[in-house]
Amino acid sequence: MFPAWTTELGLGDVRLVGCDLPIHAPPDRYREVVARIKTDEHELGGLVTTHKIDVFEACRDLFDVVDDYAQLCGETSCLAKRNGQLWAFATDPISCGRALAEFYPLAERGEVLCLGAGGSAVAITVHLMQQRSASHITVVNRTTGRLEAMRDVHAKVASGTSVRYIENSDPRTNDRLIGDLPAGSLVINATGMGKDTPGSPITEAALFPARGYVWELNYRGELDFLHQALQQQAGRHLRVEDGWRYFIHGWAVVMEQVFAIDVDGEKINRLARVSESERPKRG
Repeated sequence: MFPAWTTELGLGDVRLVGCDLPIHAPPDRYREVVARIKTDEHELGGLVTTHKIDVFEACRDLFDVVDDYAQLCGETSCLAKRNGQLWAFATDPISCGRALAEFYPLAERGEVLCLGAGGSAVAITVHLMQQRSASHITVVNRTTGRLEAMRDVHAKVASGTSVRYIENSDPRTNDRLIGDLPAGSLVINATGMGKDTPGSPITEAALFPARGYVWELNYRGELDFLHQALQQQAGRHLRVEDGWRYFIHGWAVVMEQVFAIDVDGEKINRLARVSESERPKRG
């Protein structure tokens, strides 16, 4: 999709060059890549996917400037150059906010249940807290480590939003948590289940809140959670979204930083249109 995007944005002769490192690679491997980006005049920046925290921790001293979100979350998803300086950005709180605003009325301040506590979950909850767009947030994760890391990030956010952290791996408990939500609540699948691992964090017995909002962050794979929500969409009057627009916004925000351009609403829609042929079919 990258060549179509560069044409659509009028960026001229630029190329996307991949760098595939193993998960939790040795720090010197990350430093080698970041140093090359920093010193090579032909390198404009980078998008970081799986290695956001590892790159930040291994290369912190190589960054001349760290943006507020990267400092807050302890990770970087985007590297860009500004007047000879290498900047580290954490762009997920911005891109998730843009994607969320397209379907969820932030002014309603409803309750939010987030299943999963990884990087995307941290970004989304930080955005909701900063915007004061949730009356209460419940986060569920299978292990305590990620919950504790999320709690540490949340403690730095100036917000009156209350957050409950629950360690749980039983989908029946998640069913009960969904069933306790008031009408109009937002339910998020940030577990990776249905894409990275099989299954869904809930069972077929789960009942989504009436007039609620369901956000499946995955956009490829079997998407079990998405299909469970779609089965109730008409009867429960749900607004159901997958992660495709989040993916589009994620890349667009990085493009903004790397190429110092604005990708406004109309440009986003054009980028989405030229990307539609590559959109994976729902499983």
